[in-house]
Amino acid sequence: MGALRVILTVLFIFDCVALVVVVLMQEGKAAGLGAISGAAETYWGKNKGRSMEGMLVKVTKVLAVGFILLAAVLNLNVF
Repeated sequence: MGALRVILTVLFIFDCVALVVVVLMQEGKAAGLGAISGAAETYWGKNKGRSMEGMLVKVTKVLAVGFILLAAVLNLNVF
């Protein structure tokens, strides 16, 4: 059981580092004065799900779920 805990801990550390990197790669959500004039509703604003930013958001969600699950499993005193 000790080997399983070591493997999960390594996965947890990898997940933590990846989560930090992906969050720092994302742009801020503040639209500034462009939101007042409607400049945020451009072609790129409507298709963010298919862009690099949309992919980063999806990867962030997956890594966050992995972080929570690994933290919960590692917190159990079964190992």
